[in-house]
Amino acid sequence: MARVTDPRPPLPEWILECYDRLCTQACRPDHGEDSVPLIDYDDATDILVADSELALEQRDVEHALTRLLERGYFYEVENELRITSPEEQC
Repeated sequence: MARVTDPRPPLPEWILECYDRLCTQACRPDHGEDSVPLIDYDDATDILVADSELALEQRDVEHALTRLLERGYFYEVENELRITSPEEQC
């Protein structure tokens, strides 16, 4: 995630809104107390495309997910997006 010393500009608000929506949809697998909330990449795409309030096209959603991955909001394992710090971000 972007730190205070990060020279890159902050993510646009609409991308952060995508992140918030996905955090509410992420599930916690049954692998113990320390399990990381996750969401399937395809499910994340479907959720964001279907969200009429966001009104995003497929390529916008893919761009948002790429930016969130690049900034460390998620990391990807076997086509699942896992939230890096759920206690701080969601």
